[in-house]
Amino acid sequence: MSRIGKKPISIPEGVTVTVKGGVVTVKGPKGELTQAVGAELTVSVEGDVVVLQRPSDSKNHKALHGLYRSLVANAIEGVNKGYAISLELVGVGYKAVCVNNILELNLGYSHDIFFALPKEVKGVAEMAKGKSPLVKLESNDKQLIGQVAAKLRSLRKVEPYKGKGVRFLGEQVRRKAGKTAAK
Repeated sequence: MSRIGKKPISIPEGVTVTVKGGVVTVKGPKGELTQAVGAELTVSVEGDVVVLQRPSDSKNHKALHGLYRSLVANAIEGVNKGYAISLELVGVGYKAVCVNNILELNLGYSHDIFFALPKEVKGVAEMAKGKSPLVKLESNDKQLIGQVAAKLRSLRKVEPYKGKGVRFLGEQVRRKAGKTAAK
């Protein structure tokens, strides 16, 4: 089942990986992340490669093997390169301003929305004339930045008739036809 779990993870230059008691700590130029690994699996650092091994070929062990291998690989890539997500605010009068990691959004409601970003996530709001406002998020933690982006997106979901709402940059929205006039 898990072919992903069998793949070794290469460690790039400038990144150090240490394993202590089922917790993998990854340090790099973008920061430090820790990832707890299931008690059944063994993690070993062999030169410039991290290898995860499972005790048996049971279905549960195979599933956990692939999961934890992906989580450790995401942590290594995060501290080396980092992750970035851009959100686009499509709608008349939609605005975004980011000051001191607090995002102020005007999404067509009667009130402004103040969204406090976690300290691990950096946010930048860009507004250019004639274009939709953009909110750019950067972090070294893939799970956290994805969760923050999903929460921001849920503040004003994209509606299928006019396409207004908060969407990922480049996301294709499936549009519906509106009502037709009766004769």
